[in-house]
Amino acid sequence: MACFWFTSAPLPGHLDWGGLLKTAQALQQRGHEVIWVSGPAIGGLLAQGGLPFEPFEPTGWLWPPPPLPDPRSLPPGEAVMLRYRRALDTWLTEELIIPAVEQLCALADRIGTPDAIVTDPFLSAAALAAEKMGVPLAVGGWAAGPPIDEDHLLYIQRQLGQDGVRRVERLNAHFGLQGVNFSEGLTVSVQSPRLHISYFNEYWHQGESFLSQTHFVGGIASPPQGETPAWLSDIPADTPLGLVTLGSTFTGDLGFFAQGAQALARNGMLPLVVIGHNPISPDEKAELKAHLPGGTRLLNWVDFDHVFPRLNVIIHHGGMGTTHAAILHGLPQIIVPHAADQRGQARRARQAKVGLEMSMDDIRKGQLRPAVQAVTTTPLVIESTHKLRESFAALGGPIRAADLIEKLVTV
Repeated sequence: MACFWFTSAPLPGHLDWGGLLKTAQALQQRGHEVIWVSGPAIGGLLAQGGLPFEPFEPTGWLWPPPPLPDPRSLPPGEAVMLRYRRALDTWLTEELIIPAVEQLCALADRIGTPDAIVTDPFLSAAALAAEKMGVPLAVGGWAAGPPIDEDHLLYIQRQLGQDGVRRVERLNAHFGLQGVNFSEGLTVSVQSPRLHISYFNEYWHQGESFLSQTHFVGGIASPPQGETPAWLSDIPADTPLGLVTLGSTFTGDLGFFAQGAQALARNGMLPLVVIGHNPISPDEKAELKAHLPGGTRLLNWVDFDHVFPRLNVIIHHGGMGTTHAAILHGLPQIIVPHAADQRGQARRARQAKVGLEMSMDDIRKGQLRPAVQAVTTTPLVIESTHKLRESFAALGGPIRAADLIEKLVTV
């Protein structure tokens, strides 16, 4: 049996990507030694998932990022540059990555070198540590693509791209490495030459190109484990439900929750509003409750496997894990992207005809209520959600991902 380390940024959403945690569990069930290595903040979630956990800090991940100044106080070009630089700093800050790599190597000295490392797409320390240890790296949750033509990049993106390349070069020089686990070109990223696992399918990425190490494994909805939550059991089975969420990280837009709940209620559904575990003040929570329709369930977290089979629709931000879960359950989606790769998920949902892509400006103009009506009653949307769910299931999901990871150490 082999030993696999799974590494991730210390955020709940980085355990998912459509099936990363379930892949680790599948390998463990086959008798392999599986250890999840990340920041202490997510240790409890790994314990719930039944996986051994090794904490280390720093992980190389900059979180939370420094607060943004009021964008209205900055020239437009400077504001855009600041957003791009913050995104780069989050996963490629050298002074955090160097001690993270050193800690990963020290952990290998203490408990033994793994046979392979499986990482989320943005943990640079894992990419460097894997090369330093001489073990293969797999990237879970992200497809590997060819370098983007520099002519298609904005001037600001080219500037930041050059900065990113220089950062990787300095990190490689510091550790005496070649950088085999990073991409070429100005859009630098963690990129394994051996294996990238996407928990979607190729159709979802219509018109995009991928490198040969990318494998699409889709996914299959898991049967619920344990007792149904009491609050959910108390809702009559014939009550139509809709869910509003911003995931586990970018959860501060309280107006989004209220507007989503109102749109659901006006379409005859009982709203479930999931605000995450990020703290909000008692005054903010009271104000949010005052703007929610009667009967709305206000929750910090829900078990997707229990709740999603009961839903008619989901209004969300376009996080990869949430988008993926909605596909596995054949749910129409309305995606209002707030950050990062969420715009890509919204665009792909629109292209696949399983949902609508909307902006906050659309919502302010009152378009959310008719949007809910459209995605829940249009036959083409309903048919598309069912077809996409079936095509994901046919690819094998985390079981297929576990097969691919096993091959890293048997070939």
